[in-house]
Amino acid sequence: MAATGKLQPLIIEGYKDENFGSKVGSYSAMLNPESYSQNFAIQYNTEQGQGTPDASIKYEKSTPSTMSFELVFDATGVVDSKRTDLVKEISSFKKVAYDYNGQIHSPNYLKLIWGQAMLYKCRLTSMKINYTLFKPDGTPLRAKVNVDFKEFQTPSDALQDNSPDMTHVKTVIDGDMLPSLVYDVYQDEAHLLKVAEYNQLDSLIALKAGSKLYFPPLVDQ
Repeated sequence: MAATGKLQPLIIEGYKDENFGSKVGSYSAMLNPESYSQNFAIQYNTEQGQGTPDASIKYEKSTPSTMSFELVFDATGVVDSKRTDLVKEISSFKKVAYDYNGQIHSPNYLKLIWGQAMLYKCRLTSMKINYTLFKPDGTPLRAKVNVDFKEFQTPSDALQDNSPDMTHVKTVIDGDMLPSLVYDVYQDEAHLLKVAEYNQLDSLIALKAGSKLYFPPLVDQ
């Protein structure tokens, strides 16, 4: 049975803070995308150690995903008789997603919201406008805009991430030993001294229950 209900437009919301608490504007797509693509990537360290016959493939991090789709802007009046200024429509979209926000010295942080199926926190990385229909005087009436976004993680999201390029915080409990905690985070005890220095530990064995240990990123972002 086909789904019923009111058509939900794609909404692009702009925020001026990385925690998405201060909304500064939004734009409702004139026409929803016919499709969209989301790409995921994993980085591995394939450096070959000296004297080893083969390079090992060791997980480094999962990089933020990217999303791409095409938006159609139609000012002919067929889509919406109240939205017939193409330049104004594109400017409204750019104000939310592309334009420089002087309060944060960068474009806005974005949420892409499409009904119950999509909630994507991101930032715009590129857009390309292709004008396809014009009035006799050259005024554009229709445009196809290809947009690319990159996923954005809030600081709280990052702390909950399990990848080794994020800072982790662990609370010590009785019986915890630093080597095992280091292995839990990095899957490698080779970073033991780095963690000890980062936390200014006097001992690698005597850990105080209830204290917090910080495990820094292995890879600079």
